[in-house]
Amino acid sequence: MRVEIWSDIACPWCYVGKARFDKALDAFPHRDEVEVVHRSFELDPGRAKGETVAVLTMLTRKYGMTEEQARAGERDLGAQAAGEGLDYLTEGRDHGNTFDMHRLLHLARERGKQEELLALLYRANFADPRSVFADDERLVEPAVAAGLDETEVRELLADPARYAEQVRADEREAAELGANGVPFFVLDRKYGVSGAQPPEVFTQALEQAWSARTPLTPVTTPATAEACGPEGCAVPEREAGA
Repeated sequence: MRVEIWSDIACPWCYVGKARFDKALDAFPHRDEVEVVHRSFELDPGRAKGETVAVLTMLTRKYGMTEEQARAGERDLGAQAAGEGLDYLTEGRDHGNTFDMHRLLHLARERGKQEELLALLYRANFADPRSVFADDERLVEPAVAAGLDETEVRELLADPARYAEQVRADEREAAELGANGVPFFVLDRKYGVSGAQPPEVFTQALEQAWSARTPLTPVTTPATAEACGPEGCAVPEREAGA
């Protein structure tokens, strides 16, 4: 079974939602038969690379809330994160463009390191006072820590076209699926779950998707039909004189 998760590193509910989903997945009896793929979604695609703004300022401008309301919201998010065992800075964080992070995540998927990199990027954004949006050097550190080759990481960051189409394709697909916010979880392309739901909701979704899988129905064929298997291929015996 495949679970695809559309998310953005700048999204606090994606950070919390991933922890809740992971909790449900870890307890799922068929955990080893579930493939998790992380898909790209940008909350602020129009923001220029390197352009940053304080999170509190962004919240007041984007949602029209007062600074105190923004601070209260961040404190609530911090409490929600702490409830999932996550570190979360409620003051001093900034916000910026995440396109390069998504490109790195596509590279990491090809190298079998996507899960590791995503966790490190979330931590760098939400639990480290250093800006993760300021420059390329700040992204090299978590990428290398996740197990990616430093030279390849630097080459990717220097080439804005690399994996750009893969990111855009993920975003187009999200729109086609009706996702206008994240996190957005899609299970076997049959079931969708929006938002940072409690673990029990993810458990229910996993169980429902698993039980709804359609098993392969073999078509009856003649018993004499030739085939190859783990022990080799059957070679028909030739009749004498043939």
